[in-house]
Amino acid sequence: MPTKPWTREEVEAAVADYRRMLIQELSGQKYSKTEHRRALQKLLNDRSDGSIERKHQNISAILIAMNCPYIAGYKPLGNYQALLHEVVVAQIADDPLFDQAALHAATQPALAPSGIDFGYWLEDPPKRSWVSDPAVAKSPSFLPVQRDYVAQEARNRTLGKAGEELVLAYERDRLERLGHEALAGKVEHVSETLGDGTGYDILSFEPNGRERFIEVKTTAFAKATPFYVSRNEVDFSERMKRQYHLYRVFEFRAQPRMFMLRGNMRKKLKLDAASYRATV
Repeated sequence: MPTKPWTREEVEAAVADYRRMLIQELSGQKYSKTEHRRALQKLLNDRSDGSIERKHQNISAILIAMNCPYIAGYKPLGNYQALLHEVVVAQIADDPLFDQAALHAATQPALAPSGIDFGYWLEDPPKRSWVSDPAVAKSPSFLPVQRDYVAQEARNRTLGKAGEELVLAYERDRLERLGHEALAGKVEHVSETLGDGTGYDILSFEPNGRERFIEVKTTAFAKATPFYVSRNEVDFSERMKRQYHLYRVFEFRAQPRMFMLRGNMRKKLKLDAASYRATV
């Protein structure tokens, strides 16, 4: 038996509950998803735990499209109703409390942590989640949010450097574990020694001595958060596709983990034009 559509009142209650949890998470406050769900269910029309979970995952997918952070525990799920998209935009776009919490999370300084157990920090890349609701697919790509929080975080140089330093330690640890201490000693933080124009951040090695070119992208936000890559980085990945690795470090301040993509980024990533160079 198909489930009945969510009413506007239910959708508004679900988005408000998600927004509250997200602000708490961005602010470093602890909260209970179970307690939130139980309180929310009292405002809904006999919705199951699974139905609420999926709605929260849908909200995560919409926030990604808005270049906003989302709750790490709710993996993005596409195929959401146009009404949900409308309510998320309405509740997030002009909310000064969310803006303040998200901006602080994106811009606060960071240092590379010590004592990371690298044996447990490598994960599979996230799976793509496509949106199939026609009403949503036709929505404008420009959304009325106060800021591009992904871009704000990308400009956080202390976070980027801390992520690179963590990957530098990981690469040395990886090679030492494989019994190649000499190669581990040659791992180089290229973005520091040669600058940012090389197309990669770290020079490392395979066990046979072949060079591994690593670009590091770091976020304090969740795993599927979008990120920016330069044309130079993409071109370099295409030219050196057999040796190129993109390392995506995520949840940096909570529990740093990483996934990697190998090869030509034009084939590995969905690339959207973010800006244009214009002359008159």
